[in-house]
Amino acid sequence: MSKHIGNKDEALPGGKAGKKEIRRINKAREVIRQAIAQACFRNQLKNQPDELALPPA
Repeated sequence: MSKHIGNKDEALPGGKAGKKEIRRINKAREVIRQAIAQACFRNQLKNQPDELALPPA
């Protein structure tokens, strides 16, 4: 039988370092998404065309 993995960090391929990297990437992706959404919202309020028409990351 295989060893039971009780720790979530052990279950990840990168361990704790991989978990930190995933969190860092997710936070950066969220900041970009929010900046695009805010710019689009401001442009809608001013009745201007969207300047940031980027695809989602």
